[in-house]
Amino acid sequence: MAAPVRTRFAPSPTGLLHVGGVRTALFSWLYARHNGGRFVLRIEDTDETREHPEAIEQIQRSLRWVGLDWDEGPGTGGESGPYIQSERRPRHLEVAEQFLAEGKAYRCYCTTEELAEERAAAQRENRAFIYSRRCLALSAEERAEREAAGVPSVIRLRTPDEGECVVEDLVRGAVRFEYAQLGDHVIVRSDGVPTYNFANPIDDADMRITHVIRGEDLLSSTPRQVLVYEGLGAPVPSFAHLPLLFGPDRKRLSKRHGATSVEELREAGYLAEAVVNFLALLGWHFDSERELFTREELIGLFSLERVNPAPAVFDAKKLEWMNGVYLRALPTFDLAERLTAFRGDSGSPLADQSERIVEVTPLAQEKIATLADFEPLCSFLFGPVEIDQEAWERVAGHERAAEILAAVQAALADCEWTVEAVEAALRGVCDELGLKPRVVFGLIRVAITGTSISPGLFESVHLLGREESLARLAAAADRL
Repeated sequence: MAAPVRTRFAPSPTGLLHVGGVRTALFSWLYARHNGGRFVLRIEDTDETREHPEAIEQIQRSLRWVGLDWDEGPGTGGESGPYIQSERRPRHLEVAEQFLAEGKAYRCYCTTEELAEERAAAQRENRAFIYSRRCLALSAEERAEREAAGVPSVIRLRTPDEGECVVEDLVRGAVRFEYAQLGDHVIVRSDGVPTYNFANPIDDADMRITHVIRGEDLLSSTPRQVLVYEGLGAPVPSFAHLPLLFGPDRKRLSKRHGATSVEELREAGYLAEAVVNFLALLGWHFDSERELFTREELIGLFSLERVNPAPAVFDAKKLEWMNGVYLRALPTFDLAERLTAFRGDSGSPLADQSERIVEVTPLAQEKIATLADFEPLCSFLFGPVEIDQEAWERVAGHERAAEILAAVQAALADCEWTVEAVEAALRGVCDELGLKPRVVFGLIRVAITGTSISPGLFESVHLLGREESLARLAAAADRL
């Protein structure tokens, strides 16, 4: 009987959680949930020079925002803890001593200068640098002398002299690595800190991880980690290396392509469910037609067999389109609540006007693609209007502008105050003056909203109210 599926996400706390990392976490989470397994969160803080302590909380906050709950990990606990890698160091060093005693590893006393000479020689001979193993040949007496003299040392893993490691990758198929090209890599540095390629497989083995789902950039690390699993006598997990994320220019996704962290996407006004749907399609597909999936549908349909090894393109325009689809599908009151919360998180004064946001939301729902679009589009309904000078100059130069504004004021002063009545009154002005609606409505729109881009004109005037609408029209007439 196969062991229960156990996946993990093991980020390093070195900065904001990249969307590529969240995509990896999502695929690991979906695979665990699809198979009724468990999803583990582990923080890999072995690189102390690049750590940001606040990043650990940010990682958890980002995962919670997109709804990726973990069954074991920081703040949740579990029988395989601790789940902060640095807290597991005694275990890593215990295994290192075990490997030394069993001849699976050895101490290396080579200096930085000696290693630099070896690298330079390899470069001159146009070959890859592989450690010469000069310390492997030291006698017991020579080792004892160096230890007695306090010569610093690292611990290297003893790689087989010949043969190959075959990784049966669930995305890429069989990937072969010749042991002769790997060299004896360092597993414990001279300061006593275990390296990533040593601590990582120990933790996976101790946590009984059955499937390691991670980015393609870590594929080259896999054979070195397989040697550690084998040295422990632990089962080697199944590996699935996900495609890299590219920008639309087919280059590695970076800051130049826009928001690249989940935190930035949240602050830009994207919905968590839209982000999850979008990230799920970066390398995975169900069929060539369908693009919209609920979280429950993704769990039911997800499989690693449908992951494409080719690089996936992060298209910000497609994410914006998808987010707009999700926004428009929300019940209006739900959207209003999210807008209120978003404005509160961003420190906007609009957050204190939750009742007004509820009133305005129906006007904006068809127009906005992100929550952040709401305030620029609708701020004229919450306070004094700010006139866009360029937009004003485009409409105010009409020879009958003053006549238009006077006729509109008269029509709105007397009409019943419903959306339908407002529309009828404004269309009546067009007929009365013999002008096209775009001329009349364009001038009214800028006078009322301050810009040429706004929610529906008739609904905006109605919601703004008769008194304020007339006051803005009068101010526009004075401006002429």
